[in-house]
Amino acid sequence: MELSRAVWRKSSRSNANAGNCVEVAGNLPGVVGVRDSKDPSGPVLTFAPAAWRSFVATTQARKAS
Repeated sequence: MELSRAVWRKSSRSNANAGNCVEVAGNLPGVVGVRDSKDPSGPVLTFAPAAWRSFVATTQARKAS
């Protein structure tokens, strides 16, 4: 998968002080990339946009309950 055009942003829920940072790239057509900010050249998990939206919605719903 070609990710050279990915624009990465750090999750607002990442704990930067503890080094637990996740970055998400949502600017690519048909894919959302997720990586560990401590290892930007390391592996990237990729998700279909609908699957990523479902994941985010589920985690937000569980946090609210």
